[in-house]
Amino acid sequence: MSNDSGADRVLVVVPTYNEADNIAGIAGRLRAAVPRADLLICDDNSPDGTGKIADELAEADQQVHVLHRVGKEGLGAAYLAGFRWGINRGYQVLVEMDADGSHRPEELPRMLTALEEGADLVLGSRWVPGGQVVNWPKSREWLSRGGSAYSRLLLRLPVRDVTGGYRVFRVHTLQSIGLDYVRSQGYCFQVDLLRRTVARGCTVVEVPITFVEREYGVSKMSRAIVAEALWRVTVWGLGSLLPRQRAAEARASSAS
Repeated sequence: MSNDSGADRVLVVVPTYNEADNIAGIAGRLRAAVPRADLLICDDNSPDGTGKIADELAEADQQVHVLHRVGKEGLGAAYLAGFRWGINRGYQVLVEMDADGSHRPEELPRMLTALEEGADLVLGSRWVPGGQVVNWPKSREWLSRGGSAYSRLLLRLPVRDVTGGYRVFRVHTLQSIGLDYVRSQGYCFQVDLLRRTVARGCTVVEVPITFVEREYGVSKMSRAIVAEALWRVTVWGLGSLLPRQRAAEARASSAS
């Protein structure tokens, strides 16, 4: 951990696919909220022209960068590409942020402060006191709450919002968890990074946020993403139960 946290270089990674109506607004809000932070837009060859808008933003502001990818490969792949881009360029802090405005840039300073106070990973949490969601139907809220609760209990994760995607990482945290072995996507990608971080004994802090449903564009959430998350979390959970069961049996045997 750097002793001079103010010197840490911060890169906010924002994956995009068909976010032409949102990307300029979120970039402007971010640059106003955290002027020292750089922005990397990872565009998956959006057919709606998001990549062109991103290029125009980068031409106008040297702290905005664009990573053009060949096609839509999923949220996890976009973040991994963005992380590697930032690590290779010497950033010490990497931020995950959605392009649709659901993650408010104005809340990032509080999250960065939590990192500077000793956290290795800061989660923007909807489900801790002070956190909330705005303009969500109850069905989606309960799906999200249920997914977090299921993952938390099965994987024994000490946080309330397991699937949230507004996050601040120290680079050394990401380097320690084996990014080359991460294959998951969507909600599952977020669970995967969190479980790996917890397993490494890193300090995870939740900061309450207000999650605001997008006003423009279409959500990328799908049944396939939910199904992948459920399947992978179940496999991870059952895989971790077997070693614990064997350890308990060994202790019982030695005690007798």
